[in-house]
Amino acid sequence: MERPAWFDEALACAPEHASVEVDGARIAYRAWGPADAPVTVLVHGGAAHAGWWDHVGPLLDAPSSPHRVVALDLSGHGDSDHRDAYTLETWADEVVAVAADQLSPSPPVVVGHSMGGFVALTAARDHGASLAGAVAVDSPVQEMSSETRAWVASGRGLPPQKVYPDLPSILRRFRTLPADDATLDYVHEHVARTSVREVEGGWRWKFDPRIFLRSRMEPEELAEADCPVALLRGDRGMATTDITDTVAARLGGNVPVTVVRDSGHHVMLDQPLVLAAVVQAITGEWRRP
Repeated sequence: MERPAWFDEALACAPEHASVEVDGARIAYRAWGPADAPVTVLVHGGAAHAGWWDHVGPLLDAPSSPHRVVALDLSGHGDSDHRDAYTLETWADEVVAVAADQLSPSPPVVVGHSMGGFVALTAARDHGASLAGAVAVDSPVQEMSSETRAWVASGRGLPPQKVYPDLPSILRRFRTLPADDATLDYVHEHVARTSVREVEGGWRWKFDPRIFLRSRMEPEELAEADCPVALLRGDRGMATTDITDTVAARLGGNVPVTVVRDSGHHVMLDQPLVLAAVVQAITGEWRRP
């Protein structure tokens, strides 16, 4: 598929790169837009990184509505430091710290995809009074199976990451789970190329496998927040109707749910323009005087 002009223009908007220290770990982030504008923080999913938002972030900083758009690498991901263990609460603290590192006088909106949506919902629960709102994008909050619960409780670790001999070898292995036919080829290629780093002996993925020990969220972990919350899901995504109904009910019932048509779980890879438009509409409503 030929790359459209809007995609090349978005990637041409080079972000600023910076970092903050949170609980002993360096947290890297990238940002677009004026530093004193309202802040929108974009949170990637599990095993992903801030580069998944490279083609979306610039779209949210519109000339008619300037925004400071920030995408961070959660600890254990991308260019941020690794930790001995990970929690949704620590990741939420990282999001709040990155938002606080900006110069905006107004509270931020947090937008998270998949596991990043769990982080956004945790931030809304624990830090809601300091947020303008939180959006969870196709985040399947659901009860953990007994088998998974036993495996997590056992404390068994994960095998070390494989090192691939060259760049083409590792790029051929890049997959989104679950895969979806709607994923745009040019977005897939960009995300794949920014998901790896060269190490001694070859190439490996940027994420720490131990993040999978805390990449889930159960309904019992949800609670009403002191800020508005919205849910988005792909019509073929993992956050099914029964899941979003449960989440909305536990958050107090007054939670809008938007369905993005012709999209699977990875909405920013399948329908990035629609995702940007929906996020702009939601955040614009929350920030309306």
